[in-house]
Amino acid sequence: MMAGHISTKVLIPHSTEPDCSIVGVLEQVSEAKPCPGRKIALILHGAAGHKDYLFLKRLALRLPMDSFRFDFRGNHETPGVWKQGGLADDLEDLRIVVEFLQVHYGYVVDLVVGHSRGSIVAFRWICTSEEGSRISGFVNASGRYRMKKLLEREDIKKWQQSMSTEGHHVWSPIVARKQVSFKIFPEDLKTFANWDTSFVWNSFPASTDVLTIHGLSDDAVPSYDAIIYARALSERSPGTHNLHLMEDADHNFTGRQDEVVNIILEWWEKHQQRTLKSGIWMSGIRGKL
Repeated sequence: MMAGHISTKVLIPHSTEPDCSIVGVLEQVSEAKPCPGRKIALILHGAAGHKDYLFLKRLALRLPMDSFRFDFRGNHETPGVWKQGGLADDLEDLRIVVEFLQVHYGYVVDLVVGHSRGSIVAFRWICTSEEGSRISGFVNASGRYRMKKLLEREDIKKWQQSMSTEGHHVWSPIVARKQVSFKIFPEDLKTFANWDTSFVWNSFPASTDVLTIHGLSDDAVPSYDAIIYARALSERSPGTHNLHLMEDADHNFTGRQDEVVNIILEWWEKHQQRTLKSGIWMSGIRGKL
């Protein structure tokens, strides 16, 4: 943690969901006071049950800029009803957070880091909002492109068996060391699988630099999806795309959190120096082979 670092839990009132406040942590590298035009990084957690909080928290504490990381509704500390197909709800939550940070602190979002579901939502926000189109950097960690691939997973097939007999499936993941339960309905899976991602080919901002990180042992999202994003985003100008595939890394980069954080920080430093070029990350550098 940097000297003078200030960490504050913030509850953002939800404009459309009664009795729901979006819970997040504001990390500031200097005096905690409003500063119009001050740049901030948004860090988006994945879906309920994803153990992504550790590497995202470590990243927030080491970024050389202010950051805000938060949970979408129904996830961890943010109340509300979580839905497998509720990506549109997540997008609305993101817009509310951005507006709050602008109005109450004067922040301008410059960097977005999304993991898994958080990455999917970030892609849509970047491509459909004025604020998103102006960010200079985006980190896509374990992001899914082929949405319907979810339905091919063996655990999801078991969910569908439960749905055929019970009308829904009860998913009971461990979140923050506590077991929670969510009801998954057939329409949730259908809505999720039909979420469009193809817009990134034509609508992603031309000037935003992107780093895609994906584990080659990811059993939740196929690593080939990272290659598709690289194909879609590498030919923009002046924006760049860097692809970093991690051997033996799983969906949440278990045991590799510090490595992921270091990669993001090194990429962001080069982004600020304007020395990035599209391609494989760390190309030409000999390391462990």
